[in-house]
Amino acid sequence: MSLLHQLGLTYIKAIGPTLAKAMLAHFGDAEGVFNATEAKLLKVPGIGTKTIAQLDFEAALEKAAAEIKFIEQNNVDVIFYTDAAYPKRLKNCSDSPVLLFSKGNADLNNRHVVSIVGTRNATDYGKQLCHQLIEELQQYNVLVVSGLAHGIDVAVHKECVKANVSTVGVLGHGLDRLYPSQNRATADKMLENGGLLTEYPSGTLPGPENFPQRNRIVAGMADATIVIEASVKGGALITAEIANGYNRDVFAFPGRVGDEYSEGCNFLIRNNKAALLTCAADLAYSMGWEKADTIKPVEQFMLPLDLTTVERALFEIIQQHKQPLAIDDLTIKANMPMSQLAMNLLNMEMQGYIRSLPGKMYQVS
Repeated sequence: MSLLHQLGLTYIKAIGPTLAKAMLAHFGDAEGVFNATEAKLLKVPGIGTKTIAQLDFEAALEKAAAEIKFIEQNNVDVIFYTDAAYPKRLKNCSDSPVLLFSKGNADLNNRHVVSIVGTRNATDYGKQLCHQLIEELQQYNVLVVSGLAHGIDVAVHKECVKANVSTVGVLGHGLDRLYPSQNRATADKMLENGGLLTEYPSGTLPGPENFPQRNRIVAGMADATIVIEASVKGGALITAEIANGYNRDVFAFPGRVGDEYSEGCNFLIRNNKAALLTCAADLAYSMGWEKADTIKPVEQFMLPLDLTTVERALFEIIQQHKQPLAIDDLTIKANMPMSQLAMNLLNMEMQGYIRSLPGKMYQVS
């Protein structure tokens, strides 16, 4: 697929992630979107004449061409929604970005991924919990995700660097800058075993509206979110709420009654929005994780486990039929709207699990 058109898709005004995915599913790829006539665009669910009037494909492609220069000059990796490297857990979230910019060497589809968040006003108690937790997580081969902000976030990243635990910082701005700038040294070290990730192109400033958006990536790309110290108001509880909305596990370390930066954690536990956590063993037990030295190699025939839950169900339906299965039959068997089905089939085909045949027929590759 054309990187120019993939980037261009993210620059089209009036087109957010959900509508962009609908367009991809309808036209097959990003280039097909830009080549579509107005009449064909109007056939995409969610697109009307008002949206059409706001589309400026030429301006979007000009911005995309400029961004490609930055990408090439700064060794930035671009991860599109249909790429195998795209975080599969995040792909399950309806509002996930169509495209991500990445630096570093992190496996965003690591066997175990956990997000750790907390207050920007970390106390000695909170920093000690960060040290204890990361030290214990070493044995579970995890990827640790946080927001590289002041306080708990950067404390977690620093502990990961010390313990050689892979860690990714999700940013609320482009990769041409770092906010807060005091964390630059930590960010540079993270590139050696982990990296930086953002949905924002270069030139994007760290505006306050970007950080709640950033938090959905922090929550969405992980198996579980852990809160270490938080007040009742702030980004940590927003991330926890998002994780709950995604039906992900949320855990919180309890704190002393009356402590401002323990009130948020105690609130989550008291209201059954988070499970109480005291150590990494609690997390591993709840998640069913095994220690790295006891994990058995994955056999080749288990590769479909890399698919999302919905995609695996579709794979099994197609696999059970010896003959190619028509998309009309598949939508009935899967009890899934055609637009959603087409998007999932495209993802599976891009990853090589299935192949499409003439007549909109599908079979296992």
